[in-house]
Amino acid sequence: FAIMHPEILPAMQAFMLGTTSFAGWSACQLMSVVLITCCLVAWSLSKALDALTLGELTAISLGMRLNFARGILIVVLALATGAAVSQVGLIAFVGLAAPHLARSLIKVVHRTLLIYSTLIGGILLLGADILARALIAPQELPVGLLTAILGGSYLLWLMHAGQNRAK
Repeated sequence: FAIMHPEILPAMQAFMLGTTSFAGWSACQLMSVVLITCCLVAWSLSKALDALTLGELTAISLGMRLNFARGILIVVLALATGAAVSQVGLIAFVGLAAPHLARSLIKVVHRTLLIYSTLIGGILLLGADILARALIAPQELPVGLLTAILGGSYLLWLMHAGQNRAK
C-alpha cells in the first residue's frame, strides 16, 4: 500500500515509531478526558486490585466480584491504550516501566500506585520527548524509539536484578 501511495509514508512512519509532534490541543483534550475517566474508574476498583495481590481465592473470600472488576479494568485499559495510540502512535514501554518505578518508590497500595504510575508515566514521556528533540537537533528522533531503548533496557535490568535476588 505504501508503494502505491508514497505520500502516506511519513505518517505511517510517525505512527509506527511514535511521535508527539502531531498532537495538537484537540488531541490533548481528548486524551485528558479519557485519562481522567479511566483513572477514576481504575481508582474506584483499587480495593479489588489490592485484594487480588493476596491471591484469587482470598479476594473472593473477601467478597470481591473479580469477574466484574476484571471486565471493567479490561475495558478501561483498552480505552486508555486506544486513545493514546490513536493520537501519538506506538510509544512503547512507558506503560510497563512507570508502574515498576512507582512500586520502587512507594508501598504497593493500588490507590496511590495508580496515581504515582500515571504521574511517572507522564514524566517519563515528557523526558523522552525532550531528549528525542535535543539529541540530534534540529532533527527529531522518534520518541517511541527512544522509549523502547530506555524502557526495554530498564525492564531487562529489572529482570536481571530479580534473578540475582532469587539466587
